[in-house]
Amino acid sequence: MAHASPALGSPEPSSKTPTDLRLRELSLDEFRRLEESQSPLYNRDLAPVPLSERTWTTGSFAALWISMAHCIPTYMLASGLIGAGMTWWQALLTILLGNTIVLLPILLNSHPGTAYGIPFPVLLRASFGTVGANLPAIMRALVACGWFGINAWIGGAVLHTFFSACYSGWPTLLGSTPIDGFLPSQWLSFLLFWLLNLYVIYRGMELVRRVEIFAAPFVLVMAAVLLIWAVNKANGFGPIFSDAGGAVRLSGRQFWAFFPVALTGMIGFWATLSLNMPDFTRYARNQRAQMIGQSVALPTTMFGFSAMAVVITSATQVIFGRAIWQPEVLIGELKNPLWVGVSALTLVIATLAVNIAANVVSPANDFANAWPRVISFRRGAFITGLLGILCMPWKLIEDPRRYLEGWLVPYSGGLGSIGAVMIVDYWLIRKRRLSLLDLYLPDGSYRYQAGWNWKAVAATVAGCFLAWGGLLIPVLRPLFDYAWFVGFLVSGAVYFALMRGETEPAALRPQAA
Repeated sequence: MAHASPALGSPEPSSKTPTDLRLRELSLDEFRRLEESQSPLYNRDLAPVPLSERTWTTGSFAALWISMAHCIPTYMLASGLIGAGMTWWQALLTILLGNTIVLLPILLNSHPGTAYGIPFPVLLRASFGTVGANLPAIMRALVACGWFGINAWIGGAVLHTFFSACYSGWPTLLGSTPIDGFLPSQWLSFLLFWLLNLYVIYRGMELVRRVEIFAAPFVLVMAAVLLIWAVNKANGFGPIFSDAGGAVRLSGRQFWAFFPVALTGMIGFWATLSLNMPDFTRYARNQRAQMIGQSVALPTTMFGFSAMAVVITSATQVIFGRAIWQPEVLIGELKNPLWVGVSALTLVIATLAVNIAANVVSPANDFANAWPRVISFRRGAFITGLLGILCMPWKLIEDPRRYLEGWLVPYSGGLGSIGAVMIVDYWLIRKRRLSLLDLYLPDGSYRYQAGWNWKAVAATVAGCFLAWGGLLIPVLRPLFDYAWFVGFLVSGAVYFALMRGETEPAALRPQAA
C-alpha cells in the first residue's frame, strides 16, 4: 500500500519515531497533481521510484560494488602508491583504511534514497533549496564527467591493445602521424568505447543492472586466473615481495609526510559515490538490502582487488625485468592473441561497468535536474559523454603523481563539503523526515529564499575555502593534504551551527509563493 506524503506546506508529524519511517512513494493523487502542475522540478526520470519497481537486492548492491572496484583505476591507485615509494603492505593498508572511512558517508546518504525513492539531485533540494540544489549537483556532475573521460580513455586503450594483437596492421591503419601524441587508430578505439558506454546507458537502468551482475563474477574469476599465472611465472611469492618492482622506498619521515595525501586520495576515489548513491539505492527493496550489500562489498573487494593488482604488477618486475603497472600495457606483453583477447575482454567489461555505474548515472540525473523540461536522463548521459571528451582525460592521467595530487585530492575537498551538508541536514536537522511531494514543487516547503538555502551554500563555501585555500595561501597548505577531511568537518560544523538555532527548520515551514 502506498504511503502518501504530506500536503503542500504541511510537514510530516514530528511525533513519528524512527520505527514508523517506512519506504515511501507518491500517492496516486499526488502523482496526478504533479503531472497536471507542469512543475519545472519534475519529470519521469526524477520521479520517486514506485515501490513495485524497487527490485535491487543485497546481491545487486554487492555486485554493483564488486564490478566498480574491479577496474583499471583501482590498479592505478595501488600502482601510484607503490610508484611513490610505499611498500606493498603500506599501500594496501592505506587503500583499506580509505575505503572503510568513505563507507560511512556512503551509507548515510544512501538511506534517504531507499526511504523515499529519490535520486541525488532531488535529495539536494531538501538542504540547498529547489534552485540552489543545482550548484552542488553540477559540481558533482563535472567531476563525474572527468571520471567518465578517464575510464573511456582507458577502455579505448584496452581496445587498441586488443585490435593490435588481432591485426598487426591496426596501429597504422589510419596513418602513422600522431595527433596530440597518439595514433589515429588510438583515437578511433577511444571513440568506439565511448559509444559503447552510451549505448548501454541508452538501453536503460535494467540493462545497467544486468551488466553489473554479469561483470562482477566474470571479472573476479579472470583476475584470479591472471594472479595465478603471474605468481607461477615469477616462481612464487618470494621473488615478488622481495623486489616489488625495484622502486626506492620511502623513509619513515617521508612516509608520514606522504600518507595524508595518499589517504585523502583514496577517499576521494569514491567521494563521488558518497554523494550520489541515492541514484542507485532508490531501487533497493529495503534498507537492509543496500546497507549489507555495500558494507560487505566495498571495503573487501577494494582491498582484495588492490592486493591482486600489487602482486600481479610486482610480478612483472621478475617476469619482464621491469614493473608494468598499467594492465592494458601488461596484456600487450602476453603476445598470444588468445590470452590478449580474453584479458582485454575482462578489462573492457570491468571498465564499462564502473564507468556507467559511477560516472554516467549521476551526472545524467544532475543535468536533468537542472533543466528537467529540456534535458531527459538520456540527453544528460550524452552531455556527460561530450564533457568527458572536453576534459582531455589523456592529460589527467599522463603523470601518476599529478593524478593523485592534482585530481583526486583537490576534488575530494569540494565533494566532502557537499556531503557533510547533506548528512547533517537529513540526519541531525530533519531527523529523516522529508515532504516527498514538496521536493518537486517550486513553491513548496523547500523554497527557502527564492529557491536557495544560503546557509547551505555558506557552509559549502567555508569547507571548500579551507580545503582548497592551501593552493593559493601558503599558511593553509598543510590543510590541502587533508582536503576531504577539512571540507567535510568544516562544512558540517558550519551548517549545523547555522541551522541549529531554528526551532523549526526553514525547509519545514510553508513558504509564500
